[in-house]
Amino acid sequence: MSTTQPGTATMEPGRLSEKQRRILAYLREHADDRTYFKSRLIADDLGLSAKEVGANMGAVADAATELEVEKWGYSSGTTWMVTG
Repeated sequence: MSTTQPGTATMEPGRLSEKQRRILAYLREHADDRTYFKSRLIADDLGLSAKEVGANMGAVADAATELEVEKWGYSSGTTWMVTG
């Protein structure tokens, strides 16, 4: 299940909050060597909570035109599949 909806306007990266820009930069930096990201591990690396990561991931997915971000699983926290 993708976090983006067909026909939904893409959010411009300049309109992201500071947290969203940090998450997007993190995903861009690590997407070449990883495919699956747990919210809590992103949060640990960025000094955020897993809830903050999850709450902002929709906007990040909309802004990341070069990446496909999908909610992948929920066991022991939300996992995101990021491909690009």
